[in-house]
Amino acid sequence: MDLIVVSLLELAYTISTLALASAGLALIFGLMRVINLAHGEFIVLGGYATIVALNLGCNIWVAMLIVAPIAVGIFGLLVERIVMRWLYGRTVDTMLATWGLSLAMSGGLSMTFGATTSGVPNPLGPMEIGQFRMGGYSLFVIVITLVLMVGLYLVLRHTRAGLIVRGAMQSAEVSAALGHSTQKIYMTTFVVGSMVTGLAGGILSPVVALAPNAGGQFIAKAFITVITGGASVVTGTVAASVLLGTVAKVFELLATPVVGEMALLLSAVALLRMLPQGITSRWFKGAA
Repeated sequence: MDLIVVSLLELAYTISTLALASAGLALIFGLMRVINLAHGEFIVLGGYATIVALNLGCNIWVAMLIVAPIAVGIFGLLVERIVMRWLYGRTVDTMLATWGLSLAMSGGLSMTFGATTSGVPNPLGPMEIGQFRMGGYSLFVIVITLVLMVGLYLVLRHTRAGLIVRGAMQSAEVSAALGHSTQKIYMTTFVVGSMVTGLAGGILSPVVALAPNAGGQFIAKAFITVITGGASVVTGTVAASVLLGTVAKVFELLATPVVGEMALLLSAVALLRMLPQGITSRWFKGAA
């Protein structure tokens, strides 16, 4: 029984890290159809913001949960005002711009922090489950991801702001005709998505190796998860994370982590072959 509980918690942790790393991209792509290829670097930036805050004497929880999302949110605001605001509706141009941004961010981080690998100390020790041990921080990641996804769902589904954002996603022209500034909606959405990404970087910083060029390990999984999930931002991300995370974890246990990564990719390709519009094109229609 203890082994089953530990295995389920490890599976939930794998799913949670996938959903957490994908949430910010899901907001920006799902609501604005902007493909942010610098998403991985935004996560890394959140991790480095946590490290800087810690070095300045900040409490680790404040650094991860407050400083990291605010720092990346401010950076996202600058990016949106300087670059992205001119490119909405031009998918290829946004891809090229954010690809260039990712290279610039990687180079800037390398110049600032060096090419060495960094990390954040784990703030929680192991916890005992019968005869087995599991990292207490893994449980924290599960809980915080659950709170984040439920919060995003409630905001998008049951608040006026969420209704306005989803309306602009459906038809920017109609939203503008009703008196809403689509530019402000897009700016706010991009900043909030950046903050969620920064939060992911802060939370994941104790469990991943941070390096200036580490963004690639995040963008691939996040992009696959978001595309597989489909149009619904939260529901699609959660559904895709559950499916792909389970496949990856099962094959990792049966073989190696590399095989698990390959199985995740192949299952995503097969799923998109059957459901080109993603999981929520067939199930969970109309969900946030």
